[in-house]
Amino acid sequence: MTVNVQQDARGVMTVTLDRPDKRNAISEEMMLALVDAFERAGADDSTVRVVLLEGAGEHFCGGADIVARNAGGGEQRPRVGSIQRRLPLQAHRLIPLLCTTQVPVVCGVRGWAAGIGFQLALASDFCIATDDARFWEPFTERGFTPDSGATWLLPRRVGDARARELLLLGRALSGTEAAEWGAIHRAVPAGELDAAVRALVEQLAQGPTVALGLTKWLLHQGEQATLPAQLANEAFALELSSRSEDFREGLAAFGEKRPPHFQGR
Repeated sequence: MTVNVQQDARGVMTVTLDRPDKRNAISEEMMLALVDAFERAGADDSTVRVVLLEGAGEHFCGGADIVARNAGGGEQRPRVGSIQRRLPLQAHRLIPLLCTTQVPVVCGVRGWAAGIGFQLALASDFCIATDDARFWEPFTERGFTPDSGATWLLPRRVGDARARELLLLGRALSGTEAAEWGAIHRAVPAGELDAAVRALVEQLAQGPTVALGLTKWLLHQGEQATLPAQLANEAFALELSSRSEDFREGLAAFGEKRPPHFQGR
């Protein structure tokens, strides 16, 4: 098994890249398994309240497994045009799923997050990393161009000038630097990563799932919407969220001066 997917009674779906001997480099099989997992999370409107994405072992993800893809020679190598055909069904399908799936996605990173590993962290709603983690875009050092949304995600997270430094010069960031640049949510000492991730996941799992999902949708839509269009989006989302059970619970808790107990409905 290269991707493990587990779900508990709290509504937490844990997706683990499980190929530690290869720094969790993502194979084509793993890419399709990740797409399937996030599609299921998005379609499940009753039991999934948050997704935790993590890597087994000492590293989060060393990137896509291009070595295996290009192993061998002659007729065994990919044909011209195969990348253009495959990417829309694999990495270029996966990254938008993380951005648009209407449940929060939390990413925990230790060790390397390179290439698509970096993009998975960027596309998650929250990423907590160890302060000594390494975030790296290796594309130009390998003689090819970025993929998996790197040129879209990075300028929006860190700004154009820093995106150029990462993508054109191949600078690697520590977890501390990635947090300072705004690429990730937070960096913590290695011994505190699991507890920090767990606390955030618990908070989101106990939140108003409908409102959280619609707020995530609004943020994504707002990337390219005009102000009038986004105001219309907000009215639509408010109409939906105000009809949820969690909205009624939130009002009752406010009136009774107690913490709300959201059920994700």
